[in-house]
Amino acid sequence: MSSSALELEAKGVQVKLGLMLEVGTGAGADGRSVRWTEIREMAQVAEAIGFDVLFVPDHLLFRKSPPDNALQVEMPAGRTSGVWEAWTLLAALAEATQRIELGPFVACNSFRNPALLAKMAVTLDEVSAGRLVLGIGAGWHEPEYHAFGFPYDRRVGRLEEALQIISALLRNGHVDFQGSFYTARDCELTPRGPRPEGPPILIGARRPRMLRLAATYADIYDADFHLDAGTAAECFEAVEAACRSAGRDGGTLERGAAAIVALDPEGALADANGIARFVQDGMTQEARAGNVDELVEFVRSFEAAGADLFTFSLIDPPGAGGIEQLAPVLEGLR
Repeated sequence: MSSSALELEAKGVQVKLGLMLEVGTGAGADGRSVRWTEIREMAQVAEAIGFDVLFVPDHLLFRKSPPDNALQVEMPAGRTSGVWEAWTLLAALAEATQRIELGPFVACNSFRNPALLAKMAVTLDEVSAGRLVLGIGAGWHEPEYHAFGFPYDRRVGRLEEALQIISALLRNGHVDFQGSFYTARDCELTPRGPRPEGPPILIGARRPRMLRLAATYADIYDADFHLDAGTAAECFEAVEAACRSAGRDGGTLERGAAAIVALDPEGALADANGIARFVQDGMTQEARAGNVDELVEFVRSFEAAGADLFTFSLIDPPGAGGIEQLAPVLEGLR
């Protein structure tokens, strides 16, 4: 064990712990779609066992990706999978929970007008008594854009304009903006939410232009999903460089990463590298699989790499019962 890992073991991790809820078709026990009553129970169990943040995905559907997509969805041609709409769920989860922070992971900018999204964010922050984390990104899964009629071109350019509107409205309550994609003339947020500068903004990014936007506008940077802390560390180094280029102290930007995980107490799921493959509603995904001690050490490796926030996406076992089985992992980390 490395010296950094021994130090973490001695003091317990300080990293905040998030959970991405599985809220779509095929994510329930026996491959069923997850219903609202189950989602509410999952959220309440997550809060009870000590998670700090609860996230839901902001997608509309999944289909096999076109060959030229940078990020691939591996599933049979002609098959469709999907999830419940994120903001509707978040509003309901705000009432169903009391302490845990809530947010989209991450909101797809192109799905909503940015001024309206800022209004939604400040309203949800009010409903949740100041518990919203506003995750936002440029989006990436082309089939859902075409299916729902949203423009897929120039996504980063659209996000850059949107962030100018959203950040001004959340921080100052007012914006007057005319861009190539969005307009918000003499726009004002009133009433204001419980936090004077609005909820924190989390931006997911890996490429240089997106990293620049994170360095400019984000309170929290998320490096997305990883099966090894080393690749997350590379992303943290890249965003640190982006902060330097933007003239920002990198220490003012929190860093987050996530992983799809599976509890595998008998070691029956994973290959020699600790990776397991799952097919959920036709979609194939890779997960880091391990027993309680192995998952504790896995999360510790991300904090050692510089993460302030680590988000679990538990693919197996499913549902509230599966989340409850993560309690020993959280206890081992604390």
